[in-house]
Amino acid sequence: MSQFRTEHDSMGEIAVPADHAWGAQTQRSLENFPIGREKMPPELLSAFALLKKAAAESNHTLLPSRMTDEKRRLIVRAADAILRGEYRDEFPLSVWQTGSGTQTNMNFNEVIAHAGNAEAGKDLLHPNDDVNLSQSSNDAFPAAMRISAASILSKEVLPALENLIGRMKDLEEENRGILKTGRTHLQDAVPIAFSQEISGWRGMLEGCREAIKTALPPLFSLPLGATAVGTGLNSPRGFGREAARALSSFTGLPFREAENKFRSLTSLDDLAFAHGALKALAASLMKIANDLRWLASGPRCGLGEIILPANEPGSSIMPGKVNPTQCEAIAMIAVQVMGNDAAVGFAASQGNFELNVFLPVTAYNFLQSARLLADGMRSFEKRALAGMKPEKARMEENLQKTLMTVTALSPRIGYERAAETAKTAYREGLTLPEAAEKLGFLKKEEASALLDPASMLSPGEPEIRSAD
Repeated sequence: MSQFRTEHDSMGEIAVPADHAWGAQTQRSLENFPIGREKMPPELLSAFALLKKAAAESNHTLLPSRMTDEKRRLIVRAADAILRGEYRDEFPLSVWQTGSGTQTNMNFNEVIAHAGNAEAGKDLLHPNDDVNLSQSSNDAFPAAMRISAASILSKEVLPALENLIGRMKDLEEENRGILKTGRTHLQDAVPIAFSQEISGWRGMLEGCREAIKTALPPLFSLPLGATAVGTGLNSPRGFGREAARALSSFTGLPFREAENKFRSLTSLDDLAFAHGALKALAASLMKIANDLRWLASGPRCGLGEIILPANEPGSSIMPGKVNPTQCEAIAMIAVQVMGNDAAVGFAASQGNFELNVFLPVTAYNFLQSARLLADGMRSFEKRALAGMKPEKARMEENLQKTLMTVTALSPRIGYERAAETAKTAYREGLTLPEAAEKLGFLKKEEASALLDPASMLSPGEPEIRSAD
């Protein structure tokens, strides 16, 4: 038995591996683009399966003589099998192919046609005439990109982010009443409550959540029915509306027909905007991760104000060493997302006339960013934040040593005298009250009353009482 079968397309015949379901155009792409190891992301493949299923349903409604019930059922069953992962090895194409993603669209058309015909026992489905009916790669690929982007943001990124915000809220409550030294420029600053510091982290994440939610609605707008250049040639009236309605029923997301399909084919501004929200989330996660590893530095020769979970040995040569590895992982993810944002932004700028031909690289980078952030946040929450504990004694020790509580003396003795008090205390190894009394600015008891850290956690000057 031959290991190959002969397939044909508009360019002629080509040998295709007999044990695979793809056809001629997929094979040509495999041979013409042996570039890199990056393949089309699984989220995009799932979106394409949903799209082909929705197209079959819509064509059956609008063009029943061409999309018969038998053809519809075969396409839907093949798409459902793909969604279950039964054809995982049938989508081998490189990201680095035609910029419109035409070959990936045809890969789907060919696999679905092959699967349907095998089930029917006859050549009933044609990849272009039936599976691709009322579509073009030029509207199918941009639609699949938006379906996959909206789905991963809604079902992966936002839930992981919500869990992270919830963990921050829990940490705020658990750490109320704990005072510590604030820090700016990596230098000592005035006191802060640990719960206030955590609230800053929570607020950053909540802002990122709102940014992602703001970026979602444009992604629900799909260019299906635009066909090649946005005019809808060879697509029945109402196809875009019907297909979006079907996709909404499949996914539970509010997909709709794009109002301006010419824009949807040539512009990726909605994806660039949404990835910008992911970049903002990456920046916030980087900041939080860096704060945590600074605060956990030590355990004896660093700040040592928090303890992070010891998940694994930290060194192959230094026994007992433990590192903030979850913080490092989330920081590396942030770096990757920021790099991806540059790629998405450049790609979005490259629309020419009626089409952007940087679609596969945009989809690849967008989905990688979203997937990394979702997975990273879940791991960070479970393996770092869930076990984070304050080192209260170290916080209190550092709070007592800081000189920046001298800020509370400024309303009483003025900025310059307060600065002189701090410098004297530092130079001579004195406490601030001792330095203030030595300089003749305040009695030690009066200075001590003004320097209570708990009085410095909210707006307003500290109450000034006479030491007498």
